[in-house]
Amino acid sequence: MVNTLDMQGIRHLNLFGRITRVPTKFCFSYNNFLIFCVPKQLISKAVGENGGNVKKISSVLRKKIKIIPSPRGLGDVKFFIQKIVEPIEFREIEIQGNEIIISANRQSKASLIGRDKRRLIELQKIIKDFFSKDVRIV
Repeated sequence: MVNTLDMQGIRHLNLFGRITRVPTKFCFSYNNFLIFCVPKQLISKAVGENGGNVKKISSVLRKKIKIIPSPRGLGDVKFFIQKIVEPIEFREIEIQGNEIIISANRQSKASLIGRDKRRLIELQKIIKDFFSKDVRIV
């Protein structure tokens, strides 16, 4: 898992660590959400009591926040993508060679691609960083 960080990403990670007391190295943006990946056993600590930590980070950054579990390998691809694109639903995910193929119905496909392919490009970058694979939506 390789994650390229810029100065803004480092600031987001530092703020997240100070507020939640949960160390993480993964932060990215998708569909105007700022998403943090933490180990699965630390999610409840990161969210805080009644979502207090999420609300606090969201108010400081003025962005919507999601906290999802970090993937541990290719077995977690479907769950990881499902958490990122939530509430959009898709039928299935196939891994063929160096490519991840997401099957979705017409409406979900349009939502996954987004205007000017913005969401597709964001998702491709995220999957490339975490799994070194390309993404295709059919």
